[in-house]
Amino acid sequence: MSAQRLEGRGIIDPTSKLCFRFDGQSYTGFSGDTVASALLASGVRIFARSFKYHRPRGVWGSWNDDPNAIVDIRVDEVTFPNCQATTTQLIDGMDVRSINAWPNASFDVKAMLDLGSRFLPAGFYYKMFMWPDWHLFEPMIRKMAGMGTLSDEVVEGYDAVILHESCELLIIGGGAAGLAAARTAAEGGRSVLIVEDHADFGGRILARADLIDGQNPVDWVNDQISAIRAAGGRALSRTTAIGIYDHRAISLIEDRGVGVAPVVRKVRPDSVILASGAIDRPVTFTNNDRPGVMSLEGAADFLARYGVLVGERIAVLSNRPDKQLMAQLFRDAGAHVQEFDATRETAEIKGRRGVKALQIGSEIYPCDTVLASGGLTPAIHLWRHAGGKLDWDEPRQAFLPGKGPDWLQAIGAANGTYDLETAIDEAKSVALGMRVHRRASYTLPPLWPDLSAKGRQWLDFQHDVTVKDIALAKQENMVSVEHLKRYTTLGMAGDQGKISNMPALATMAKLQGKPIPEVGTTTFRPPFVPVPLETYSGAHKGTRMGPLKRLALEPDHRKLDAAMGEYGGWLRPAWYGGSDEKTAVLRECCIARNAAAIMDGSALGTIEVVGPDARDLVNFVYYNTMSNLQPGRIRYGFMLTESGLVFDDGVMACVNDNRFIISCSSSHADSVMAHLENWRQDKFDPSRVFIHDTTQNWSTVTVAGPKARDIVAALNVLDELTNFAHMSLKMGSFNGRPARVARVSFTGDTSYEISVRNDYVKELWAAALEMGKPFGAGPVGAEALTVLRAEKGYILVGKDTDGETMPHDLGFTVPRLKKKAAFAGDRSLHNQNANRTDRKQLVGLQVDPGACMLPVGAHIVDARNGRKVSLGYVTSSHESPTLERPIALALVSSGADLMGQNVSVWHMGESSTAHVTLPCAFDQEGERLDA
Repeated sequence: MSAQRLEGRGIIDPTSKLCFRFDGQSYTGFSGDTVASALLASGVRIFARSFKYHRPRGVWGSWNDDPNAIVDIRVDEVTFPNCQATTTQLIDGMDVRSINAWPNASFDVKAMLDLGSRFLPAGFYYKMFMWPDWHLFEPMIRKMAGMGTLSDEVVEGYDAVILHESCELLIIGGGAAGLAAARTAAEGGRSVLIVEDHADFGGRILARADLIDGQNPVDWVNDQISAIRAAGGRALSRTTAIGIYDHRAISLIEDRGVGVAPVVRKVRPDSVILASGAIDRPVTFTNNDRPGVMSLEGAADFLARYGVLVGERIAVLSNRPDKQLMAQLFRDAGAHVQEFDATRETAEIKGRRGVKALQIGSEIYPCDTVLASGGLTPAIHLWRHAGGKLDWDEPRQAFLPGKGPDWLQAIGAANGTYDLETAIDEAKSVALGMRVHRRASYTLPPLWPDLSAKGRQWLDFQHDVTVKDIALAKQENMVSVEHLKRYTTLGMAGDQGKISNMPALATMAKLQGKPIPEVGTTTFRPPFVPVPLETYSGAHKGTRMGPLKRLALEPDHRKLDAAMGEYGGWLRPAWYGGSDEKTAVLRECCIARNAAAIMDGSALGTIEVVGPDARDLVNFVYYNTMSNLQPGRIRYGFMLTESGLVFDDGVMACVNDNRFIISCSSSHADSVMAHLENWRQDKFDPSRVFIHDTTQNWSTVTVAGPKARDIVAALNVLDELTNFAHMSLKMGSFNGRPARVARVSFTGDTSYEISVRNDYVKELWAAALEMGKPFGAGPVGAEALTVLRAEKGYILVGKDTDGETMPHDLGFTVPRLKKKAAFAGDRSLHNQNANRTDRKQLVGLQVDPGACMLPVGAHIVDARNGRKVSLGYVTSSHESPTLERPIALALVSSGADLMGQNVSVWHMGESSTAHVTLPCAFDQEGERLDA
């Protein structure tokens, strides 16, 4: 190919030279170039390889309509996969690699797949590789599939900026029609925002030599932008509207170049004018996928924007009425141009790796470039996102916007108005609020695939879909366009039907003997162009997505040299007194078992259920019977999903007949709240029961251990403690202010939870530490509490349970068998799966004296037919300072039946032995609860 850069042409900066590499070779370009324009100007013809057959691919279009030139780009030691070379701005020093090719696009070893294309038609994977087992072929197919190369590098600070914009009128498309509409509306006093996806406004008029209002196109565009801004309007370039969503929400993505995350603007305008233009339609003929076959509009754009003349001997193959004017652009630039009417004779490209000649009928015309255009297809993707209908226009051979939302109108080429003056008049009328009911006349001779032509005619260049593939789909009865799309993968990935849809629909219509409108179109879905996944997450991730919850006592914990850690979304003290975790945790466990642990229990979820139907609601959402819970009493229970799986556990206190306080897991407070609200609205009268999350309103100081009663007595929060049984609730006071005292234990020792308002919890915390000193008590963090719980076999939901655990797997069987009232999840506890005898059940594991602690995640295995079969896995494992040996909990298939037996444990290639025990390893009689 003999593409060349023309001096003095284009809107690039010829004084700013940029160096880059493509497939290991060095090239140069200029500021303002795209990767594609710089490579074209350097004489590169093959940019990538097609997905299935690895056929050589050059550029087809000059912008986001190009399906071929997909490349990986490495900038600052980070690789960005699958970038469109036609839309990616050139950066000095970037390293560009072709995709789907090895070792490079020019010479690809896998190109031999094309020799076997007759065995790889559309849908071949549905029929082949079934014998002897498709699993044998899957790894190889997966390895060959996919495009681009992902890298392990993490781009620090690659965060999309999310902005919320407002305007009365949004105009999508900065071509002549869009600019005329924006200027008219802005000067009329409306708040206007116009967006254009290119770096420069102007659209197709930049490629024309015609004067507009006596000005050359560039000057006219600059005047429009200045006038729009002077009138208070805004104009954003490099900004693409990728989708229109419900309630008039529109996402605008501003491209900031490779290596910088985009800016996302969310806008809900009063009205929208769609001036998105039209897309050049390929001509379908034999070997029309060869490098050197390009879009007529795309070649004109390369010439106008980047000063790149794509060939020396050019053949223009089109049915468009303006093809002579287009051809003259290239003659004026110095090319030898021949024009051909594509509707009269069959065409075929000669040349294996690129265009050498064009055969029309029996005549062969030497050329290096073929510029093809089968007419214009209005870019109506966003129109369809908004729910607009489409009408078939026979003179234009295209679908045009039909009936649509009142707030959305299409103008210019997007509305089938291709004449410049008419499009500007139409734009001004629409901007003034007038409806345009008639379009200017325009006639395009039909030019659709010739089903009788020999050789392969390509419809989807990216996925190697040919006319014969459409015929095969029809033969397989995939005549619906939605079935056709999925059977052949036509129009998927980056193309999204931009250039492949219309020829494919016309082919299917011919095959069925129907008009094109009766075949219909596929569904248009956002995004209109490929965007980084970062666009959808933006800054809403990590702590910005789920901000850490802070304890009122955090400064006090830090004064005690606490190591703070995140537990279920809360920043809590993990342990106290330095960085040696193991020593600190062992010390705190000893304090808890020998004296008393003083802990900050404020992170536990606290949800109040109040109202006349409160008792019925809590009885329904709990697995355990709660209907008979008396005021002043507390009960432990499970909440289940509708599938009968353990959703959360915790205790619930009855304050009075109309008020209950649920204490749930720290990390589950939000989801438990949603769970309760779901059932409240679904099953109960919302006016008779109310739910209130009071977690952030209360702080709780827990005193647990053999000396707990003495310490709480010294705090004087209750008048007397002797008649205060385990699992009871009393209202007391601390220094004359209300306090709620609960007798619940998560350590297995005598325990009191004292809850007060946040504003005086510091006094309570300081007093508890002071009163505890004489008894040897001290602060205990979350890590030691985990060990204390495990010693007692108290589970942590989500750690000692998994996505299949039901309450009877944990030893809680009575409600399942005897609870008479309906409850959430009850039916699922009696199905075939729930009654399996090999369900994983919670057990304890004990290793031999002197053996090491079992790793969490280690598998309990059984040898069957010479293979290790997993029976379950270790969920919790700790060194118990109380028992002076390791302890562990595990979920094991038929665990109850293995009680007292030895089992094999396998982890990372090493085996060991453990003894199956009850989950509770310490104080199995529970004598310490009331000690």
